[in-house]
Amino acid sequence: MGLNEHETAQLRAALQDAVVKCSERCLYQSAKWAAELLTSIPTRDDASEPEDSQMTEVPLEGLPPIVVTGNLDPEEAQLEAKEINQYLLAKSFFDCREFDRCAAVFLPDTILSGILSTSSKSSQNASTPKAKGKGKERFSEGANSHTAPKIPKLSQKSLFLALYAKYMSGEKKKDEDSEMVMGPHDGGHTVNKQLVTISRVLEGWFRERTNSDGQVVGSQGWLEYLYGMVLAKDKNEEEAMRWLIQSVHRYPMNWGCWLEMTSLIGRVQDLERIAQHLPVNIISYIWNLHTNLELYQSTPNVSHILSELLSIFPESSFLLTCSALLAYHEKDFVSADAHFSRLLAQYPHRLDSLDHYSNILFVMNLRPKLSFLAHLCSTVDKFRPESCVVIGNYYSLISQHEKAVQYFRRALTLDRSCLSAWTLMGHEYVELKNTHAAIESYRRAVDVNRRDYRAWYGLGQTYEVLEMHAYALWYFKRAAGIRPWDGKMWMAVGSCLQKMGRDLEGIKALKRALLAESYYDGGVGSSFGSGGRERAGTMDPEILLQIAGMYERLGDEGEAKAYMEMCVAQEEGPADNFEASVINIHTDPASSDDESRTAPTVVGSGGGGGGENTGTGVTAATSKARMWLAKYAMRTGDYQRAMQLGTELCQDGVEVEEAKALVREVRVRLEVMGGESP
Repeated sequence: MGLNEHETAQLRAALQDAVVKCSERCLYQSAKWAAELLTSIPTRDDASEPEDSQMTEVPLEGLPPIVVTGNLDPEEAQLEAKEINQYLLAKSFFDCREFDRCAAVFLPDTILSGILSTSSKSSQNASTPKAKGKGKERFSEGANSHTAPKIPKLSQKSLFLALYAKYMSGEKKKDEDSEMVMGPHDGGHTVNKQLVTISRVLEGWFRERTNSDGQVVGSQGWLEYLYGMVLAKDKNEEEAMRWLIQSVHRYPMNWGCWLEMTSLIGRVQDLERIAQHLPVNIISYIWNLHTNLELYQSTPNVSHILSELLSIFPESSFLLTCSALLAYHEKDFVSADAHFSRLLAQYPHRLDSLDHYSNILFVMNLRPKLSFLAHLCSTVDKFRPESCVVIGNYYSLISQHEKAVQYFRRALTLDRSCLSAWTLMGHEYVELKNTHAAIESYRRAVDVNRRDYRAWYGLGQTYEVLEMHAYALWYFKRAAGIRPWDGKMWMAVGSCLQKMGRDLEGIKALKRALLAESYYDGGVGSSFGSGGRERAGTMDPEILLQIAGMYERLGDEGEAKAYMEMCVAQEEGPADNFEASVINIHTDPASSDDESRTAPTVVGSGGGGGGENTGTGVTAATSKARMWLAKYAMRTGDYQRAMQLGTELCQDGVEVEEAKALVREVRVRLEVMGGESP
């Protein structure tokens, strides 16, 4: 996707414009993202021309000095010039976090109360933002209404700043009104009380400017973005997505708007559907990569998009983080660790996404590295949510679960929407045997992000501990629906169905687990506890044993025997001539896992390391399968086979006493039959 010199200059100018415009509107995270991307574009050392500038150096005659970007719309430019002093005052208030004072510069409380009272009177005749249907119908119906809210004549920049300040004021008060994290009255139901006010003002503004074709005339996209955020907070997601798409069409460089769209997408199918309605530019390309990673995708297409973008932004901290997360999703923890290490060396003061890095170090059991990372984050900013999550992970690794909970709570006090903290705190409460608190933590995690399969899985595990298998099954299925190629999800579904006596459905789920797990190359292991699945080319003996047991309960001894033999065969690794009930294994994208720490691991692992065809060695599962086959041989009169299997069991060191009794019984039967006892 290489860009020529002219295209690079255009991209640089667009990013410069985005940094300034987002900063003017106090969208500081979007401005930071654009600035980091801007500085990652390589520059020629011999470039004689100065960087493109969006700032006007010489003020126009009769106008105050221009210290902000200009506007191509003459009417908007005139309004902005007229409001420049008030705007600078309002922005100063915002920067000092005096949000209500900022909003009152342009929208005093008297005006807002008048708009609200007028809107309530006209609500019976005009539709509200929550109503279903097309936006053009909603706004055109009330366009001529004499009771429509009267909005002051403001530039779009000033109106956005005032309403965004109201939004931030509502968020601040919501946090202040909330109870202590996980306190007795903390149900997560506190709402932003300013949403109604903002919605009414924006509805009136759009109504005044919507033409007969349903198009908002003269809009620059920022107010659509704010309206989409308000609708999303109000759970009106379909309408929110429509307004956000309009916003990125009008101004595609606002990264915050793209992130809002990502938060509304729950499945890959939704992403494909939405992508057809988006503008085609480099930001949409970056967004596609980011959203795929948020959906835990690790396909060749995602890798291709990432490599193309890195050719344009080779030093982008955002894209380098994406590289690390891609390896993370592929369960290549060694590569993910290397990516994050390089990123940390290059940007030692950048804390973004280091909570993910701490999860990787936790899974790899790298205590010294995690300790160093915790100290580094504490030195840079100990009151960042990411820092608290990293420190909490360190305490969890050294089994100080109470302290881990304390730091996860601190992260949530700083940011109630910190997904990692909710999920990880749930894991810690499971370790502390506090199932009620664990369930509440996981529930809050899925409230923040429905895509978090780890929280759904954690809920399933917790209900399984409580022996509420119907609930556990529902949550396991939700997790499997989000991660259809994660074998651990399907293993949980199958095991739960087995406990409920639904063996046929359980067999299907466990076979799907084998399909997924057969892809993994392994080497490091999973925090879910993967046992034999860590070795290339082998299948999990525990799953094979469960399938065989269910076939036995169904009365199908032929299939049960085939899966028992397959289970025993995993000790030596895959054999080319082994065809007993061969499962059709697909090569599909692998899943990732990181944070679930409560599942038991497979007991025993007599096999060696992770060579290409190395088996699992003797495990409890393979010994049980061998014992079953020995008893089956006894029942069918194959005493030589029973003797062979019994002798092997005596050497395994597992099930020894029962194996010795079996061997003695075989010898007796062989003697009775007149056979020669070995």
